[in-house]
Amino acid sequence: MALDSGATAWILASTALVMIMTPAVGFFYGGLVRRKNLISMITLSFVAFALVSIQWVLIGYSLAFGSDPASSWNGFIGNLQYLGLNNVGMDAGPYSTAIPGLLYMVFQLVFATVTMAIVTSGIAERVKFSAYLVFALLWTTIVYDPLAHWVWGGGWAAQLGALDFAGGTVVHISSGFAALALALVIGKRVGFGKYVMEPNNIPLTILGAALLWFGWFGFNAGSAVGANGLAASAFVTTNVAAAAGALAWMLVSWLNGRPSSLGFVSGAVAGLVAITPGAGFVTPMAAILIGAIGGLFCYGVMLWRIRKGYDESLDAWAIHGMGGLWGALATGIFAVAAVNGASGLIEGNVHQFIANATGAFAAVAYAFIVTYILAVIIDKTIGLRVTEDEEYVGLDISQHGERC
Repeated sequence: MALDSGATAWILASTALVMIMTPAVGFFYGGLVRRKNLISMITLSFVAFALVSIQWVLIGYSLAFGSDPASSWNGFIGNLQYLGLNNVGMDAGPYSTAIPGLLYMVFQLVFATVTMAIVTSGIAERVKFSAYLVFALLWTTIVYDPLAHWVWGGGWAAQLGALDFAGGTVVHISSGFAALALALVIGKRVGFGKYVMEPNNIPLTILGAALLWFGWFGFNAGSAVGANGLAASAFVTTNVAAAAGALAWMLVSWLNGRPSSLGFVSGAVAGLVAITPGAGFVTPMAAILIGAIGGLFCYGVMLWRIRKGYDESLDAWAIHGMGGLWGALATGIFAVAAVNGASGLIEGNVHQFIANATGAFAAVAYAFIVTYILAVIIDKTIGLRVTEDEEYVGLDISQHGERC
């Protein structure tokens, strides 16, 4: 079958849009940390892009999307049929007849890179750079790749019928709960709870949020893998969910003080996360509700985290982990057949809700437990955390020899 030039052009553009999201996470996080860690925080995201890019081409894509139905492991992880991009070329691939196999591969690559960038929230301002490199490589291989296979590569969650249009489970649940596990292992920042740790540059965080919102159109609408009506629908649901989440978070935080710009952009990201799994399955009206509830829910989770004293520093767990969990459940509720052929609880399909809930909670358990074990092993062997003196000086100087 001939390639679709329109679809190819759109997925090329979408891949570039999603690529922007990885440094955007660095900008978003960089503005939230103290000035002495600004360069470090941005660097972690850029390095994630480079490191995971190589891992994905060498083995990650094959582990996520390789498939052998005869293998007893096929439900859990892919095989090595695409090792080193073997059998991945310029012709159409098995996951889309409209675009080149290489393009589908690189489109999925940028999802993997941004996921690793999100995880850095849990180790902000105290991770040893060398340990981060080891962790990022291993985490992508043993956590992200299997989860991507479960949902998108024909694994057990896909066979069960779980819906995840653009990564609510694969990207956001995995990264959010991984960040929480990392935070628990690495421990609190020195002075956390005793001293105020103000963001150093809120305009930089706002810039990061703007780039995330912009890039998310490629993230969600690009997941239609075509330039068609479904892509347009996902584009609209993405935008209105972000808007609803931003306004909801801002309004509820206003009740406790003033309508902060930081609250507004945090709510926008929460809305974007919440709509990600259902962007191609729900209507725009449902998307507004999903985004608004996502903003309110994630705000409440953030307050709970603060009260409990957990130093998951930049709230990847509250926004991405719990927002992704809400989005997965909401997709099982609000999916309608008129959009993309799948019906949720709202149309009487109980099985769809059960399938989505099963896949989501399995991802929560797998991402948290495996990340926790991996972090403990790295901490006990090469050490996960910088010394107290290095932390006091700041990671910009102690890890990179630079200052801004």
